[in-house]
Amino acid sequence: MNGPGCRPVEWLRPKVVASFLGLALMAGCQGAEVPPKEVSRPVRTITVEPRRQHSETTFTGRIEAQEQVSLSFRIAGRMTERMVDRGAEVRAGQVIARLEPQNELNALRSARASLASARGAFTQADNHLERQRQLLARGVTTQAYFEQTEQVRKAALSQVEAAEALLKSAEDLVAFTELEADAPGVVTDVGAEPGEVVSAGQPIVRLARSGGRDAVFDVPSQILGAASPDASVRVSAVDNPTISVEGRVREIAPRADPVTRTFQVRVGLTDPPASFRLGTAVVGVLTAYGSQGLAIPATALRQEQQGSAVWVVNPQTLAVALRKVGVGRLEPATAFITEGLIPGDVVVTAGVGSLHEGQTVRLLGAEL
Repeated sequence: MNGPGCRPVEWLRPKVVASFLGLALMAGCQGAEVPPKEVSRPVRTITVEPRRQHSETTFTGRIEAQEQVSLSFRIAGRMTERMVDRGAEVRAGQVIARLEPQNELNALRSARASLASARGAFTQADNHLERQRQLLARGVTTQAYFEQTEQVRKAALSQVEAAEALLKSAEDLVAFTELEADAPGVVTDVGAEPGEVVSAGQPIVRLARSGGRDAVFDVPSQILGAASPDASVRVSAVDNPTISVEGRVREIAPRADPVTRTFQVRVGLTDPPASFRLGTAVVGVLTAYGSQGLAIPATALRQEQQGSAVWVVNPQTLAVALRKVGVGRLEPATAFITEGLIPGDVVVTAGVGSLHEGQTVRLLGAEL
């Protein structure tokens, strides 16, 4: 209705329609926008290569002499002296203890007297035989008496030989009253004190012979298999790990200690340093090598419902794909793969939890 002062509205209709059309076109254009392209995620990778598997086992032990002997007297008696104590260094042939030698000295004097008597009797028998030989040549004596004289001389000679043997035994008994070190070394223990009556064979001192040194470890049965005979072991001092030396397993106890249930393993050391004194605390690292296999960083593993898996990168498209793998042995830093990977595969080692199937990645570099 057109009243006075009112303008007709028909002329507004084309403008209104055009405005609505413009708004509609703008809304349509905004709804058809193309989503932004996915940004490639940076990752670190490793190229799988065959590697000889190995593991390290650490033991704590001590330094001992390779050869330790108990020194004892060959005869019984009262010990009058012991010249060494624990920790004393001795040289070969050094006297380390003595027994009361009076009885042995008396026996020695008796043996010497017996030998002198036997030699006198032999001299007399020898002279008598010589006279009988001369008489027999002149026909003054008989052949039978001459032969009897020969037998007397032979008996006298036997007495001399027996007396000489007794004298040698008596001299040995006197020598046995002194206990000597058979080799240079260090006294590690004593078994008797001066004044005691000791028996033959009773340990008087324990001697660690100089020369070879062993690192001795008490190894639990569950890891004894790693310490195979002749296996190489790196031995270092506990108080100074920079001092180390190579050694080889030379002896494994055939049975376990009844208390600790561990097996004693002795490692022979090659040119041990002077600081490796007897009793020094040491650490041994045993490296056991296995067959060739595939090893990857443990951080590359992803646990799925079906088991362990890794992200494998396609070298052409740089897209990742999740691949199930079999893990033979898992260490804190390394996983040994038994199936699912082949040499040359590129595996993601960092950021595995933020990837999805088919995602493209950007390689930051290989992990060593």
